[in-house]
Amino acid sequence: MVTAADSTTAATTGVVAADITVTLGGREVVRDVSVRVAPGTLLALVGPNGCGKSTLLSVIAGLRRPDRGTVLIDDRPVAAASSRDLARLRSFVTQHNRTDTPFTVAEVVEMGRFPWLRTPAAVRSPEIIDDAILACDLADIVDRPFSQLSGGQQARVSIARAIAQQAPVMLLDEPTAALDIHHQESVLDILRGARDGGSAVLLVVHDLSLAAAYADRVALMKDGHLLAEGPTREVMTADLLSDTYDHPVEILDHPESGQPIIVPRRT
Repeated sequence: MVTAADSTTAATTGVVAADITVTLGGREVVRDVSVRVAPGTLLALVGPNGCGKSTLLSVIAGLRRPDRGTVLIDDRPVAAASSRDLARLRSFVTQHNRTDTPFTVAEVVEMGRFPWLRTPAAVRSPEIIDDAILACDLADIVDRPFSQLSGGQQARVSIARAIAQQAPVMLLDEPTAALDIHHQESVLDILRGARDGGSAVLLVVHDLSLAAAYADRVALMKDGHLLAEGPTREVMTADLLSDTYDHPVEILDHPESGQPIIVPRRT
């Protein structure tokens, strides 16, 4: 199964976002944020609603120009990259999908190979597309129109397209939000496989227990600021998370796996 970038396209430095500031409606929604995602790392970006996570991700993806700051992917400025070069550097899974697309599931996944047309990498496109479809459990719906799928199915199709793209950097905005438990775990296993293959993976996620279970590092945001970034266990402490979310939380260790389980404290 193909889940990561080819060795010929693997990033050597990953993603470096430095001093990113974005102002919307006269308000700084992201303020002087710097993050780095090294190859072979899965970084989870977490924080309360409206703290600037998705805005920061759109800047890193090259879809929004920051008011200040720079983004480099594999030492190349994102702001100066052509759309094709950018598509070869990073894949991007958005939080919301267009529901009016006339394409089938197979055609949407195939779009991930567009950046590699007329390159040596195109030879393997049929195999890569098939692997992405199987990895995301889409084999039984490949001929269905994308517009007729449930939200969870559409999310899996978008992730399959990103896998097929085989860019060395994967950016994902809430990819598990519409998924059931089985497909949440399946998708995160796929992303972990991409990380193990050398990809730099940056994942925005609300489920703190998922972040704690799968991320190597965590970046914690609140009110547009980066509060902390580092190894998961060091950042995801009960005190820091309670202060960030303005609600007390408890962190329990799973009795078998030892993985942290983060739950709100209830009276």
